[in-house]
Amino acid sequence: MLRFANTEFLWGLLAIPLLLFIFLRVNWWKRKAIASLGNKEVVMQLMPQVSFSRPWIKFIFFILAYALVIIGIADPQLGSKTEEVKRKGADLMILLDVSNSMLAQDLAPNRLENAKRALSQLIDKLHDDRIGIVVFAGQAYVQLPVTTDYAAAKLFLNTINTEMVPTQGTAIGAAINLGMQSFDFKNGTGKSIIIITDGENHEDDAVSAAKAALARNVTVNVVGVGSEEGAPIPIYQNGKQTGFHNDSTGHPVVSKLNEQMGKEIAEAGNGVYVRANNANSGLNIVMDQIAKVQRKMTDTKQFKDFEDRFQFFLAIAFVLLLAEFFISIRKNMRLSKIKLFEVKNT
Repeated sequence: MLRFANTEFLWGLLAIPLLLFIFLRVNWWKRKAIASLGNKEVVMQLMPQVSFSRPWIKFIFFILAYALVIIGIADPQLGSKTEEVKRKGADLMILLDVSNSMLAQDLAPNRLENAKRALSQLIDKLHDDRIGIVVFAGQAYVQLPVTTDYAAAKLFLNTINTEMVPTQGTAIGAAINLGMQSFDFKNGTGKSIIIITDGENHEDDAVSAAKAALARNVTVNVVGVGSEEGAPIPIYQNGKQTGFHNDSTGHPVVSKLNEQMGKEIAEAGNGVYVRANNANSGLNIVMDQIAKVQRKMTDTKQFKDFEDRFQFFLAIAFVLLLAEFFISIRKNMRLSKIKLFEVKNT
C-alpha cells in the first residue's frame, strides 16, 4: 500500500502547467524575434550556435526533476506487510446538517465549522469504532461509508460545505433512513447515529425514522447547534460575506435552534439530546451514551511497517538536475563538424 506522509506538498505539482505555459511563451517570443530579423535560413546561418531543441531538453529534465522533488518531499511510503488486527468497537454514523442556516454565526466561527471542528476532535479520540458520514439539507447523501480509516474520515470532513446539497431544507428523517441503509447489520456490532443540526426548516417525519432505527437496535442521538435567540444567515460570494438573507419584507432572516425537535428525535431513538455551545460540543456526553452499546470483536487487515521511499525520487531528481546543468543551450561547434555518416566522392 502506497501513502504519502506529507500530502500537502503535492499541491506543488499544480505549478507544472504554469511553468510549461511560461516556457512556451518565452520560446514563442524568441522565434518571433528571430523571424523579425529577416529570412529565417539566412539568420540561422549568421547564428550557427543557436539551438531550438536543447532548451526543450533542458526544460523537460527540469520539469521531471521538479516533479520528483515535490513527490520526494511529500514522502511516499510503502506498506511492506499486513497483519490481522482485532478490533472491539461499534459503528457510528454521523448525520451532519449542511443547510444554509448552519452558516449562522451564533457559534464561532459559524455553526457548521464549529460542528466540523468538534467532529475532527472526536475522530482523533476514536480507536476501534468505525465511522461514516452523511450530509443532508433538503436531501441526504452519503459522504463517507462506514470505515476504520480515520485519516480518510478527516479528509472528507474537511471538504464538507453548504454547497454540497443544492436542495435547501432539513430532511432529518431522510438522513436517518440513509444512515440506516449504510450500516452492515450482518456484522453484529452495536450501532448508533449522531445527528448534528439546528433543526431549522424541519420537513419530514424524523421522529418516526428514529423509532424505526431503534426497532433495529440503533440508538439516535442529537446534538443541537445554535441558540434560541438565533442569528441571521450570511450570504457569501467568492468566499467573502456580502450580506444576509432577507425575508419578503426586506428584514434579515433569523435562524433559531429548534431544540424541542431535537429532544423529540433523541427520545424516540432512545438516545440523548445535547445542546452545543462555544465551550462544549456535547459530543463527549453522546460518546458516553454510545459506550453502552454492544461492541463486537472483529478482524481487520492493516498495513504496518511503512518504509520511506523519498530517497529514490530525490536521487533521480538530482541526476536530472545535474544533467540539465551540463547541457548547454548552444550547439557545440566542434561536435557539429564531425560527420560520421558523410559520403565522400572519389
